[in-house]
Amino acid sequence: MDSIKEKLFELQDKEYRKIQVKTITNIDPDTIIGVRTPELKKLANEMFKSGNYKSFIEDLPHKYFDENQLHAFIISKIKNYDECLNEFNKFLPYIDNWATCDQSCPNAFKKNSDKLIKEIKVWIKSKKTYTIRFGISMLMRNYLDDNYKEEYLGLVSKIRSNEYYVNMMIAWFFATALAKRYDDTIKYIENEKLDRWTHNKTIQKAIESYRITIEQKEYLRILKKK
Repeated sequence: MDSIKEKLFELQDKEYRKIQVKTITNIDPDTIIGVRTPELKKLANEMFKSGNYKSFIEDLPHKYFDENQLHAFIISKIKNYDECLNEFNKFLPYIDNWATCDQSCPNAFKKNSDKLIKEIKVWIKSKKTYTIRFGISMLMRNYLDDNYKEEYLGLVSKIRSNEYYVNMMIAWFFATALAKRYDDTIKYIENEKLDRWTHNKTIQKAIESYRITIEQKEYLRILKKK
């Protein structure tokens, strides 16, 4: 694994690292190498195509944030749903930041929404912050369009957490749902189904969205909790 670490340090961008240290504040800055995402994705693609990645993804936990990013990009490429799911279930407990969580978006999951929903229901009941966040993220990305059911709004509305990164994702989910499924989603805001902070953050994010109409934004402002 030392060769991969060496490669990551060769790809280091020290100015970019300064930005990452400021934006990913909940992890040790010494674990951030500072490799730009396109470079990480390129390396992930090379490793995946060559098949020379299995020993790397089995070597958990990783020391560096950039290794976690690389890991996520590699296993996101696995086309077989069951294999991809298995690797993500092994990896999720080790995700310790919003960036790795949010940039994980496997194509195999998008193509198997009927199976994935069962896993999401397990993930959002986890005690791990970023496992919950990942589950909500998968619902937001894969189930507000063609695979939508109103019950999914209910699933997320029932989540209660003291974790900032969970509540931010809930707010992001509901703001996105307001943009895509306004008539169903507005009822959750009107009936105050979210905790106060998440309720107000949802409204804030929705008001900032270009996908919400002026009229809708004006109404949402009235619903903000004081």
